[in-house]
Amino acid sequence: MAAAETLAWVDRAVIGLNLCPFARAVRVKGQIRCVVSDAADIETLLRALCGEAQRLLDTDPTQCETTLLVHPQVLTDFGDYNDFLDIAEAALEELGCDGVLQLASFHPDYQFAGTEPDDVTNATNRSPYPTLHLLREESLDRAVQAFPEAEAIYETNIATMEALGTAGWQLLASSCRDDAVAQAAGAPTAAIRTTKPE
Repeated sequence: MAAAETLAWVDRAVIGLNLCPFARAVRVKGQIRCVVSDAADIETLLRALCGEAQRLLDTDPTQCETTLLVHPQVLTDFGDYNDFLDIAEAALEELGCDGVLQLASFHPDYQFAGTEPDDVTNATNRSPYPTLHLLREESLDRAVQAFPEAEAIYETNIATMEALGTAGWQLLASSCRDDAVAQAAGAPTAAIRTTKPE
């Protein structure tokens, strides 16, 4: 259920609102790996993250371009999650990922510095569950070169969220949950369903 809701969020928010212009291609090609961890503590989650990072390093990009590690049971408090990111970055560097993989962060209560918790612009990084996103730096560099105004993405996303509004965002989040329920029931949904098999 957590994986289905997360992928619905990718489809409806990340791609649907064009928050990341680079996401559609890898989603359509089935190159996103979405893994739900049952980790209930930081140590277990860190091992899972390092394992997924190593797996990504060992996998051909045409088979898997990027990994979403969803962890519903640990770091549900955004402050704790934010503190964990430094630990995660250090572990990835020790693994030899510096300059090769990049870690992006998403959380249901994500809050940018200088914003209020209820500021709708925080929703650009708000996922259904706490999620660590591993990306290949080489692929990011190629995507940025192909997108002439990459530096404008952040400002565009802020404007998108302000136009959507809190009610619009809540409706979108509800639709993601509905998509996940429908998928669990075997009903067709409007979202793309191209996740890579294990």
